[in-house]
Amino acid sequence: MALTFLILGCGWVGEAFGKEMQKRGHQVYATTTRTDKCQRLNDDGIYAFIMDFENPATLDDLPTRFDYVVTSVPAVRSLDSNRVRRRFENITRFLGTIEFRKNIFLSSIGVYPDISGEFTEEVIVSDTSNLAIAERSILNNDRTTIYRLGGLFGMNRVFAKYFQDRCCTTGDQKANFIHLFDLIELMYLGFTQVLKERLYNIVSPEHPLKRDVILASANKHGLSLPSSFENSDSFQKIVRGDKITKELQYTFLLPSPLLF
Repeated sequence: MALTFLILGCGWVGEAFGKEMQKRGHQVYATTTRTDKCQRLNDDGIYAFIMDFENPATLDDLPTRFDYVVTSVPAVRSLDSNRVRRRFENITRFLGTIEFRKNIFLSSIGVYPDISGEFTEEVIVSDTSNLAIAERSILNNDRTTIYRLGGLFGMNRVFAKYFQDRCCTTGDQKANFIHLFDLIELMYLGFTQVLKERLYNIVSPEHPLKRDVILASANKHGLSLPSSFENSDSFQKIVRGDKITKELQYTFLLPSPLLF
């Protein structure tokens, strides 16, 4: 049976997810803040609309019933916290005007501090970060589940690309990454199966050193190596994503960042 998806904030992940859902025979709607992207998405068969959640407008042509919603609106550190608060209050208000079964908000493991230790969903995070503000606001909608994403790679995003001919100072850190293909599957399963909790870390089960990921991905994709490795930022932070994989009995397509 064909499903109807709405993607709020159709960035890189949202577009990839939307196109995959199209391939599976589903109908996809999306919002973006950019006119050029709106046109391109419409050309690709995604029903796109211009919407800025800091100054939201009424969209008369947008349906009011969907099966599932993806919220992928950023709450990055560089934004003023009041802007983030206003943005997500408006998103939560908008969600109250439409009918849907489940919303997945794509957050980030950046909500956890950059210190040594293992982090699960039970760890209490700072209330003042932009990500925490966004999560707290959108959880006011009782059909929302939060996915905290690890470092996201796949397709044209290759980890080694960002260190070509540059000094890498993070090579001795553990990689807390997720491949786009696995994220798409976990999103689809999270929608179509029953989840017991409202918060999940989405991270590959293996955590090699970032240095080894750089070397492996540079070799695989024919990229230049870093000019050097200096271990000035070597805290050992590991984010565990076991909860959702056990709950869904999910087998990763790419379980190690060394395969990305």
